[in-house]
Amino acid sequence: MKAGLFFGSFNPVHNGHLAIARYMVENGGIDELWFVVSPQNPFKKSENLLDDASRYAMVCLAIKEEAQFRACDVELHLPKPSYTIDTLTFLKEQYPDDEFVIIIGADNYVHLPKWKEYEKLVGEYAFLIYPRPGFVIDDGHFSGNFTLVNSPLMDISSTEIRQAIAEKREVGHLLPPEVLGYIRAYNLYCNQ
Repeated sequence: MKAGLFFGSFNPVHNGHLAIARYMVENGGIDELWFVVSPQNPFKKSENLLDDASRYAMVCLAIKEEAQFRACDVELHLPKPSYTIDTLTFLKEQYPDDEFVIIIGADNYVHLPKWKEYEKLVGEYAFLIYPRPGFVIDDGHFSGNFTLVNSPLMDISSTEIRQAIAEKREVGHLLPPEVLGYIRAYNLYCNQ
């Protein structure tokens, strides 16, 4: 089986994430897409990061009707901060017969050389890259197995959603109904 690994804090998971994931399954040559919930991106500050269990629960709710999607909490149980190469090493040990493809946005693609063991990552794994506003992909920029997948350009950010919730603005059009229900039930993001 070929699984695309879609890493993220998913703070919260939103309709943009789901649209990209659906597009990747339909057009990226993968059998499944795993939402890998990350505890802490080494390149991002964590002051507004919701607890791991809540973010994982929201991903589970968002994808429960999607047969080709899977919520993956592996990084929540590995040493922190989490590094993609360590996660992949662990997953290959657990699922030796599966092939893993890394799914990243163009915003992360330009920072790949800063990733831990970058050369090993691009030498051993394929990447599917989706467009992000304000980032241009130069196909010849890095050597490796990179495929630009022309998914719809999603100008939705979890940061903006958290801000809108804190300001009591409507966000129902940006979130799956189950995720919005969870956020309201637990009064999340109200004090950003």
